[in-house]
Amino acid sequence: MSRPEYQAPPEIYYGDAEAKKYTQNTRNQQIQADMTYRALELLNLPPDEPAFLLDIGCGSGLSGEILEEEGYIWAGVDIAPSMLEVALERDIDGDLFLQDIGQGFGFRPGSFDGAISISVLQWLLNAETSHPTSSPPHRLTRFFTTLHSALRNPSRAVFQFYPTSDDQIQLITSIAQKAGFGGGVVVDYPNSKKARKVFLCLLVGGGGTQQQMPKGVEGEDDEQVRFERRREKERKRDVSGKRKNVKDKDWILKKKELYRQRGKEGVPRDSKFTGRKRKPVF
Repeated sequence: MSRPEYQAPPEIYYGDAEAKKYTQNTRNQQIQADMTYRALELLNLPPDEPAFLLDIGCGSGLSGEILEEEGYIWAGVDIAPSMLEVALERDIDGDLFLQDIGQGFGFRPGSFDGAISISVLQWLLNAETSHPTSSPPHRLTRFFTTLHSALRNPSRAVFQFYPTSDDQIQLITSIAQKAGFGGGVVVDYPNSKKARKVFLCLLVGGGGTQQQMPKGVEGEDDEQVRFERRREKERKRDVSGKRKNVKDKDWILKKKELYRQRGKEGVPRDSKFTGRKRKPVF
């Protein structure tokens, strides 16, 4: 079976039926969670501090749920309307945008404290038409240039993707560097055909200090050990795949404070009733 990006554009491939099928598949949920936790590890955000993250190719919000459980505020962009519809049905809290990332972003400079993307970047390597603006180099240039502007300095963007050749990796990294990013490729389990994962870890600025590139995980298939934390998180989910309510008072206060820092209007004031447990209504 050929790869999804070779069969149709993402907004067509992920129609109503495929979007629901993908989201309900427990293996997809597990892989998405594993890769999201690893992307957050590579993002290397300061612990116990609120952050506003961009989920590029957010789909139905599988990664967004992890971001929220980890205490982050997030916004997601995706080109597939059916995927975003499923995300809304699943009561995802992140702000969602219907967006072709190959056309670039329109966010204000420095809007985000970081960005992650799971299994998306390879979709930009296929030209849908013969027009010059549809070529992979043109779309990648527009994407990385506007993303660099949307990230604060210093920060990181981490992409997990599936390249088919070293030429594709070289094309992506060279264009990202021309857009102003530092960093490069991180490969986990390079000697394992099954567990091998490729991440593009891009660095923005340094704030006067040199950011260090993270290292890939060595060895064979050690995922069962490395993602033990993910299993613990999964126990908090119900059988439908929706996250259970794990919001406590501290989480709510962090979220409200970040909203205020971002200039959002109408944020409720803090009080002794913030985060209180409500009695069930019959």
